[in-house]
Amino acid sequence: MAQQNPINSFRDFWPHYVAAHRKPATRSIHLLATTSSWIIIAFAVVTGHWWYLLTIPIVAYGLAWYSHFFIEHNRPATFGHPFYSLAADYKMAGLMLTGRMRKEMDRLNLIATR
Repeated sequence: MAQQNPINSFRDFWPHYVAAHRKPATRSIHLLATTSSWIIIAFAVVTGHWWYLLTIPIVAYGLAWYSHFFIEHNRPATFGHPFYSLAADYKMAGLMLTGRMRKEMDRLNLIATR
């Protein structure tokens, strides 16, 4: 099946990413995944144990993918667009931490589901 709107930039990707994260639980688990990666990075820097960085994909993707498979019931965007997906994770985390994610969903005309 052909994609209706081809993704050629992050700007094209962002609405698809947000639509794949409509449920608040999915977004919350993604925020946990993203902040866990920040904590692991900080821990590696403070302790000097750089091998901890190897746990980031396991922890962060494990949490995020769990939310897609068992809460959102869709396919993670990482599979098709890994770099845009990572950038979108950080953008969504920033919007959530500043209380602007709901406004962004409204702007994109997306309705949150339970």
